[in-house]
Amino acid sequence: MAEPRQMRLGAFLYSIGHHVAAWRHPDVDPHDAFRFEFYRKLAQKAEAAKFDAVFFADNVGLLGGSAEAISYAPPVYFWEPLTLLAALATHTSRIGLIATVSSTYMPPYHVARKFAALDQLSGGRAGWNLVTSGTNAEAANFGLSHQLAHAERYDRAAEHISVVKGLWDTWDDDPLVLDKESGRFSDPAKVRFLNHEGPYYSVRGPLQSGRPVQGHPVIVQAGSSADGQKLAAATAEVVFTAQQSLEEAVAFAQGVKDQAEAAGRSRDSLLVMPGASIYVAPTREEAQAKFDALQRFVDVKAAAQGFKTFLDWDLSEVDLDAPPPPPPFTEGWQSRQRLLYDLALREGLSVRQLVGRISAARGHLVLVGTPADIADTLQEWFEAGAADGFNILAPTLRDGLTDFIDLVLPELRRRGLFRTEYEGTTLRDHLGLARPAVAARPATAVTEAAA
Repeated sequence: MAEPRQMRLGAFLYSIGHHVAAWRHPDVDPHDAFRFEFYRKLAQKAEAAKFDAVFFADNVGLLGGSAEAISYAPPVYFWEPLTLLAALATHTSRIGLIATVSSTYMPPYHVARKFAALDQLSGGRAGWNLVTSGTNAEAANFGLSHQLAHAERYDRAAEHISVVKGLWDTWDDDPLVLDKESGRFSDPAKVRFLNHEGPYYSVRGPLQSGRPVQGHPVIVQAGSSADGQKLAAATAEVVFTAQQSLEEAVAFAQGVKDQAEAAGRSRDSLLVMPGASIYVAPTREEAQAKFDALQRFVDVKAAAQGFKTFLDWDLSEVDLDAPPPPPPFTEGWQSRQRLLYDLALREGLSVRQLVGRISAARGHLVLVGTPADIADTLQEWFEAGAADGFNILAPTLRDGLTDFIDLVLPELRRRGLFRTEYEGTTLRDHLGLARPAVAARPATAVTEAAA
């Protein structure tokens, strides 16, 4: 008999909490955002709870637009995530380690090498969340006056990921000879140049570091626009997404799996994991009090200014009690702009109310209730085909993650929806994803190409 299907769970570790006002909560120490020990303990807590992975988002620009705007919140991307995950790899042994790296601003050779190294150092636990970057603040750090057009970013990303995978496959799994008598260290027939020439990249290869433990570190994609879905369907193995309703989430998840199937892939080869921000307590009243306590710290004007940079949507100079004006639908964050504007229209939200909703989880699903309430909703989404699992966004850290582990996980386990122990050692093992074989390619062997 087939094993019962179980949820995948990621712990999305984001500064000192996902709520925009988390740092103002009396139980949160804002200094923790800058302490490695803080993240070490969180990663170990998530591993003890048998999460599939910890996940660190990133961008490559300090968002805010001005020193005044920046001054209202801690820098949520203080740590460069690959460096942080390499350090965490030495303090954990089983949990997956996923980091965001931009295909727009890091060349494919760097990406391939860095993730191969992380995968080898961690024993096969690395995952790459590919983003194309969506803000002018990031572009300005790389000699550009504005970000690249949306379609161009995704065209570049498609070639970028093809190059990265090709570099991972420039070594076979067993290239070493280690013959001390003959002096032959590796089999030249099992190492090859890539010699990629494309519209955006020219990459010779081979990779210095050999093939990753997992063959390829797990590929994650976080864009939900049409271009993002197309790229995910062709190349990703996990999709992180923000969804607000069951109906929309089902349509998104099944739609992107339809596209994957049309591209010749199995539907099960692509896992969809929406974000969920959880406020849980033994009673609904206590859970609501946790949510309300954080909402009281939201400075609507300051938050609106911050979201102007995040979403290119200026809500800072409009009537806070009127309906929001349409977003500009710019080259960045298209899917999130549409999601939040549709939410405001559907629920008749004012600007003040919409900013409050964004402040709680930046457009991700927010659930408030008892452990049974939370498990009911997660199970409903899971069984309806809206999600293969969830990326858990703790409103505050550490307490929000502890609440989920102590209160919700036992209920999910009681229902047979989440593991009690790891069954494998790699991130692919945890997620039930096949290890890719070395791709057949006409690349020339190293000794011949060198000649």
